[in-house]
Amino acid sequence: MHGLINRAIQSFFCNTYGQERWQRVTEAAGLGFSDFEAMLVYEEEQSLRVLDAICAELGRSRTDVLEDLGTYLVSHPQVESLRRLLRFGGVTYVEFLHSLDDLPDRARLAVSDLHLPPLELREHTAGHFSLTCKPGLPGFGSVLVGVLRAMADDYGALAILDHQGAREGCEVISITLVESAFAAGRSFDLGARAG
Repeated sequence: MHGLINRAIQSFFCNTYGQERWQRVTEAAGLGFSDFEAMLVYEEEQSLRVLDAICAELGRSRTDVLEDLGTYLVSHPQVESLRRLLRFGGVTYVEFLHSLDDLPDRARLAVSDLHLPPLELREHTAGHFSLTCKPGLPGFGSVLVGVLRAMADDYGALAILDHQGAREGCEVISITLVESAFAAGRSFDLGARAG
């Protein structure tokens, strides 16, 4: 698994629960180290052991932890660049949803060796969508639920999301857009501001 993914898990956990608890997680997972390097590639089994140790430490399910990770990836100031990448998908939440098919390619533009599973959005009726996440990254559908929920807030939309489990190896997320302009969204400018 790409080090950026593991590093994101580490950042999420440390920023949310603290460094001391992260040390317990890495010890319980038997890693032999405590910091992931963003540009290295790790065995998937190591990443899954870390997730299992996190779930045990928090007393929460993997699905819940991964959904919280997805929310963190969009809403935490330390990972503002991912929010920016996602916001380039469209001016409205619906435009953003339709841009998700291109997300794996956009991610590869940013990091050439980062391979996200293919995504396929279907609009069944006005405001009712399903997003299919092809196999390739364990738990990615749960992370996407958190990302989609946080992005709805970011756009000021009211959306109901439901991870419907796996069908033929693919994770399926149901998306119901209740109101596209429910609240004021977060501001977004195309040009990044220098610090």
